[in-house]
Amino acid sequence: MDAQSSIRIIGGKWRSRKVGFITKESLRPTPDRVRETLFNWLAPHILGAKCLDLYAGSGVLGFEALSRGAKSVVAIEKDRENYQQILQHSATLQADGLEAINKDVLDWLRETKFVADLVFVDPPYKQDILFTTLDLLEANTWVGINSLIYFEQDKPLEQALLPANWSVWRESKAGKVFYYLAVKER
Repeated sequence: MDAQSSIRIIGGKWRSRKVGFITKESLRPTPDRVRETLFNWLAPHILGAKCLDLYAGSGVLGFEALSRGAKSVVAIEKDRENYQQILQHSATLQADGLEAINKDVLDWLRETKFVADLVFVDPPYKQDILFTTLDLLEANTWVGINSLIYFEQDKPLEQALLPANWSVWRESKAGKVFYYLAVKER
């Protein structure tokens, strides 16, 4: 039987509320320290933002965004158990702005279209699909000019792998996690 763990929302209206998740090798919720830095970066941009949380996992990035004033979050999670937990937490928190979708991210990005203000991209590292995801976001116009895209990986960024009209606005490292906030400039 899988073990149950939890991670807390660190700011906003749901501050200190916990989001549970089933402990799995493929699931690494973004740690408090990284989320705190990320949402400090996003503070001037989060209020009223339309967000997309790809590879949502525990859903904590989306819940954190809603807690801090984002207008909406579309959370895409392929794993059925993770998806069910996101739905349970959404109901408990009465997170009206959250739409959870149980589907493969790459398939969903190829089929659906809308422009997000903020995008969170945290795929399983071992699948090596980060840059495929970022390319789909650009090619299928998921991000507009000045949209912000957060992503993390387990190695330093090779800037040349980003879409040509994106630039890294902020970056940091915590333990073995390298994390970045990029902006689409044109």
